[in-house]
Amino acid sequence: MKTTVEPIAPGAFASAAPDTRTAGFASKRMARESKTMAVMVAIHCRRHHGSGAMLCLECRGLLDYANARLGSCRFGPAKPTCAKCPVHCYQPRRREQIRAAMRYAGPRMVWKHPVMSLRHWLDG
Repeated sequence: MKTTVEPIAPGAFASAAPDTRTAGFASKRMARESKTMAVMVAIHCRRHHGSGAMLCLECRGLLDYANARLGSCRFGPAKPTCAKCPVHCYQPRRREQIRAAMRYAGPRMVWKHPVMSLRHWLDG
């Protein structure tokens, strides 16, 4: 399968500064969850799709979908983690994709982004 690569904002994976994708969220926690999701998808994409510093179109679509779902969460800033949420707002196919990305990237986050990993763990 041929995957194409689409550029994203420089430094979006490693920088602690907020970028344009997370600026529209109502709370710092929601913005942090969005940024954590971006890093996890990037780690997964680099390994499984060989995309380097850019996301492939499939992963870019997954990240856009996840941010849209996060932005329209009915619980708002007081939301539980998605794994513990009583409402499953992801389509089944997308839920499996994000689960696979998080399953792969989660253990690697401890070494690549320890502070972000700790905050994600504490949120859970």
